[in-house]
This record gives sequence, structure tokens and C-alpha cells, in this order.
Amino acid sequence: MTDQESTPVVERPASRGLLLAALSLVWMAAMLFSARVTITGTGGLGAEMEVTSTAYALPGAVSAALVTGIAVALAVLGLVARRHTPGPSVRFAIATGSGLVVGLLGALVVVTINTDGWLYAVVGGSIAAAATIGGALAGFRIPRVLAAVCWASIAVFVVGFVLNIFETPVLNALGAGDSEQSQTSAAQWFSFAQPLLSGVAAGIVAFRLLRRARRQAGADVAPAFYFLAGGGPGLLLLVGEALTRTAGGKVLDLAGKVSVLEQTVQKLLSGARINSALIVLVAGAFVAALLFGLGIKPAPEEEDDKQDESEPATADHAAG
Repeated sequence: MTDQESTPVVERPASRGLLLAALSLVWMAAMLFSARVTITGTGGLGAEMEVTSTAYALPGAVSAALVTGIAVALAVLGLVARRHTPGPSVRFAIATGSGLVVGLLGALVVVTINTDGWLYAVVGGSIAAAATIGGALAGFRIPRVLAAVCWASIAVFVVGFVLNIFETPVLNALGAGDSEQSQTSAAQWFSFAQPLLSGVAAGIVAFRLLRRARRQAGADVAPAFYFLAGGGPGLLLLVGEALTRTAGGKVLDLAGKVSVLEQTVQKLLSGARINSALIVLVAGAFVAALLFGLGIKPAPEEEDDKQDESEPATADHAAG
């Protein structure tokens, strides 16, 4: 690796930061309004169905808010950096404040469903907390890495969305037939293939973005940041799950009290989300590391040394 490549990343507005922020906001808005429609659509089915629908919608909304908080904060910091470079304290204040604004706007979408109960206040608070934490993460002075993580997270969402749309043909391709055993086996393979493909997409996207940023900025980040960017979406999914279990834990507990079956379902879903996050993390980091390793080329000095070493051997051979 050359000295130029080992230069630490410097503060620059993230590439296509506004586009990233816009796409993240669209993703978050889609998740929130989908959750709102699902929850309000159960009005005639009783409070129990309303609670379980809220519990199902919470993890996705929290994850989207976390990524959007990072993306919007990066965009705001990029705009500020065009005029002057803020100090560390001001930088974190701007980033955290940007995430908080995003979180409060997202929380309004849920809280206004029913302002009398505590259920939606908890959900809204969880969303606000996720976006604020995301904004705070953007305060770290690695904008290109964080932008790559956000783009990779969007890629994870897109892959999962597409696979869910074509779930039936994919299950059939995995061997789902008329028997219950074949359907169960296909579903298990599907639950493994989805995060695996999502992780592969995350690693590819993160690597390509960091390499493009290196060409544009003329300086590379440390190799560890390639692994972090590739596995970053999995880490964010784990953070989102932790927030869901803590800030939104009362919602999950209430849903588990609806019935024994629902309690079992919530435990299974929680475990499945953790497993998926770990697969995305490992697959993304591995693919990014693999592509980084394949992309390493010998420095010009090393190539000259190898050529010099081969010349005496060639001369001796000719003399013999």
C-alpha cells in the first residue's frame, strides 16, 4: 500500500450526500406510513390486533430511522463544511441535532395515530431515539465510510424487498412443494439466502463506493474501514434490534401478552432478526475484505525490486 493510500480520511462533503439523504428519507417515510396504514387498518379487529401489528412494524421503522439519521446528518455536515470546518463539539452537536429533527418528524407519524395511549408514544420515542443515535454516529470524522454504510444499508433493504416480492417463485425454486416438509425446508433456505444475498450486496456496494471516493479524493481510508463499511449494515441492524428490545421493549412485551402463540412468535421473530443481522454483518465484511484483497496491487517500488532481483538470475543463466 502506498503512502498516499494510507493517508487518513479528511473532512469532505460526502459524495452524493443529498441524494443519499433523500433516498433514506423516502425509505423511512415508506416504512412509517406503511406501519401507520397497517395499524389503523386493524381498528375494527380489536386492540389485540392493533398491538401485534405495532410490534411487527417497530423493528423496520427503527432500522430505517437509524440509517436516515446518519444520512441526513452527513448531508447537513457536508453543506456546513463548504463554508467552514466545525470543531469536534460543534460537529457532534450539528449531527445529533439533525438526527433528532429527523426522529421527531418520524415520531409524529406514529404518535398521531392515537395521542391518548402510551403505546404509540413508546414507538415514537423509539424512532426518535434511533434517528438521534444515527445522527450522533455521523459526528465521527469518517464521512465516506459512513456514507458507504448507508448506501450498503439501502442495498440490503432493496434486496430484501425484491426477494419478498418474488417470495413464491423463489420458494418454488428452493424446492417448496405440496408437502409440509418441503415447504418448511424451502422457508429455512429462504431465511438464510435473503440475508446472505443482502450481505453480499452490501459488501460490493460499500467496496465500490470507497474505491470511487479514493479516486475522487486522492486518499484512501484504512483497510479496516472497508470491513466496517461492508459489515456496517449488519451492525446497524443489531443496534436497531437492541433499540427495539430496550426503548420499544414495552410494545413487544404487551404483544407477547396477547396469547401464548403470539409470545412464541415474537421470540422467534426476534431471534430471526438477530440471525439475519449477523449473516449480513459477516457476509458484508467478508465480501468487502475479499474485494479489497483482490484489488491490492504491488507498489511501484516493489515491482522494481522484483525486476532487479530477476536480472542477475537471468544474467547468470546466460553466462552458464
